[in-house]
Amino acid sequence: MKIAIVKLSSLGDVLHALPVAHALRRHFSRAHLTWIVEARESAVLNGHPALDAVESVDTRLWRRLVWRPAGVPEVARKLGRLTERIRRARFDVAIDLQGLMKSGLLTAFTGAPVRIGFALRYCWEPLNVLFTNRRVAPPPAAVHVVDQCLSLLEPLGVKPGAPVWELPSNPEAERRIDEFLAEQGVKPHDRLVMLNPGAGHPEKRWPLARFGRLAERLAVEAGARVLLVWGPDEETMARGIAAGMTSRPLLAPATTIPELSALLRRASLMVAGDTGPLHLAAALGVPCVGLYGPTRALRNGPYGARCRGLQSSNGTLAAITPDEVFGTALELLE
Repeated sequence: MKIAIVKLSSLGDVLHALPVAHALRRHFSRAHLTWIVEARESAVLNGHPALDAVESVDTRLWRRLVWRPAGVPEVARKLGRLTERIRRARFDVAIDLQGLMKSGLLTAFTGAPVRIGFALRYCWEPLNVLFTNRRVAPPPAAVHVVDQCLSLLEPLGVKPGAPVWELPSNPEAERRIDEFLAEQGVKPHDRLVMLNPGAGHPEKRWPLARFGRLAERLAVEAGARVLLVWGPDEETMARGIAAGMTSRPLLAPATTIPELSALLRRASLMVAGDTGPLHLAAALGVPCVGLYGPTRALRNGPYGARCRGLQSSNGTLAAITPDEVFGTALELLE
């Protein structure tokens, strides 16, 4: 059996869907599993033991190209080559875990006779249902998006059990991170707490001053080494937090996804808003505190027994206090 998993982006969403691959591999041990994903997010899937192939697409590039004079023909050629590759694979099953128009189109392009997706009310874009022929409404117990993704395996007779991620490590990335931490004087027994102030949307960012107050308390009262983690266009945020602190936090270097994974494997705790690095930490088994305002922690929070999602009382992250976050962080650290 050849199965295509369609989950394009973002990093956190791909990580939420990743247990589907493990469940399929466990049930169909000889199946050929291909994941269709955006180029930027493909790094978290490369080398995954449950997957046979990763097919990357770059719809972000396509959207930029269409505004150029010769962009439309170029996008058409790229889409044509992608469609040809997908069709040539002759998939038996395609599973659309995204519920968007673009994911639906890619699901249809597979030509798979069985195309599984979410029922209408669970699709982000309703027209997605035009491209699937097995539509699943997750059961009421499937509140978290991880469990909702796993519920799409029901038409295949798969009983997924507890979610499993199995993220592979990259030896070269591990070496670089070990060198960085050694240079910073971080010992293996140190209580290393990582804070990530960035997020893709401004409303998902906790105020920097509050991150600073939390970092001070973690360093002084909890005896933690605080490491500020940042992504593209977020270094200024991390430096701003560090500049306002009396204790000296560490500033992470620029990292690739494998390097970020290696860094997170050393963490005693991760604190962040609803963003990819938070979910990467949770997938690696790191205790996490997630800060939630406009999105629901019950549905989108860090997944795991040692993870907590703190929900704002009014939908804004500013309503979550440093004292509340520190108390939860200390509980997990202890």
